[in-house]
Amino acid sequence: MEQPVIKVENLSKLYYLGEHVRHDALRDVLANLFKKKRPRDQFWALKDIDFEVKMGEVVGIIGRNGSGKSTLLKVLSQITPPSTGKITLRGRVASLLEIGTGFHPELTGRENIYLNGAILGMTRNEIKHKFNDIIKFAEIDKFLDTPVKHYSSGMRVRLAFAVAAHLESEILLVDEVLAVGDLAFQKKCLGKMDSISKEGRTILFVSHNMQAIRTLCSRAILLDRARKIYDGDVNSTLNRYENYHTKDTSVVDWQNTGPTILAAQLIKTGILSDGKPIGTEFATEKPLQIYITFKTKAEAQIGTTVLIHNQEDQLLFVSLSNHEPNLYKKTFPIGTHSNICTIPSNLLSPGRYSISIGLWGDPYERGIMERDILHVIARSDGLTRGGNATNTTDYGLIAPLLSWSSRPDDNNSS
Repeated sequence: MEQPVIKVENLSKLYYLGEHVRHDALRDVLANLFKKKRPRDQFWALKDIDFEVKMGEVVGIIGRNGSGKSTLLKVLSQITPPSTGKITLRGRVASLLEIGTGFHPELTGRENIYLNGAILGMTRNEIKHKFNDIIKFAEIDKFLDTPVKHYSSGMRVRLAFAVAAHLESEILLVDEVLAVGDLAFQKKCLGKMDSISKEGRTILFVSHNMQAIRTLCSRAILLDRARKIYDGDVNSTLNRYENYHTKDTSVVDWQNTGPTILAAQLIKTGILSDGKPIGTEFATEKPLQIYITFKTKAEAQIGTTVLIHNQEDQLLFVSLSNHEPNLYKKTFPIGTHSNICTIPSNLLSPGRYSISIGLWGDPYERGIMERDILHVIARSDGLTRGGNATNTTDYGLIAPLLSWSSRPDDNNSS
């Protein structure tokens, strides 16, 4: 019986959330020893994950933002250790995760190619044999002897993928970083991964591009909130993802248990139309309001963010409260407040949408982002547009109601 190339058993990854304070004075260090330690908040990035992957399989890892996909690849790449569980990898692993991961910024592109090959255990002659293929694929020959720190993000991604794909490894782990490259290079990468799999190499591929997952993978694993929800053939998993992902939720009420930054806490978020809760659907002919309610613990500057994705996981737009002049660097007193983002009428196309919200305070403090937390359906009766457009296929990514006019052309001599 063929042994799996990747075997993951009861894998979990736990992070502790909390502020780490540096104590420079001896009296502070001594005082801290006698303080009662507060329990730290726990965050499970992965919880009880089990799966196996055979040699030559191309497996897609899908799920909403924050579901644990990238953490899974980091653990498999041994960038971060698991908290519990066991991982068995039979073969060398090459990974393409965050931009620039595995590159030394002070070294040139040429030097980094040899460095990555050496890390994989390849000899200098083996790397030299692949060198020209890497350069040709990455299209960076003019910058080969330039330090990587001067590369654009697109150049770093091209080089990173070329190195990971061409150097000798039995397992290739690829995260969403392909989204940084242009469309032509993305297509080139997908073609290369297809040829790699036919050579018998194993690929785990994280992506929000469902068409790429469907084209490249025969199997997919669905994660949600750190857990494996489904593992099966790619079409079944994508269908399960669409149904699971588009559960319509137009309001989330945390009350006093919401995510927290140093100066504020999220209390509630939701969607209104005409000042009233929308339920699960709204009419595109009316403006939409997304409200973010938060409680400040001290007087502070607070900002909020709204991101909207369509049903294909394409980001339509991002809006920040700081873009509004009267909210720019606004200081909020202690209390409960709501920031409201208004989306004009006749802008969104009919279809399903997921909405993410963010909250931030001190510019040196990391804010919080609640991803894909609201899910709604937009519908249009088509009457505003002359009754001719009645479904999503009649629109583009957005559907603004633009102004048209007509005038006689007196200069037409025909």
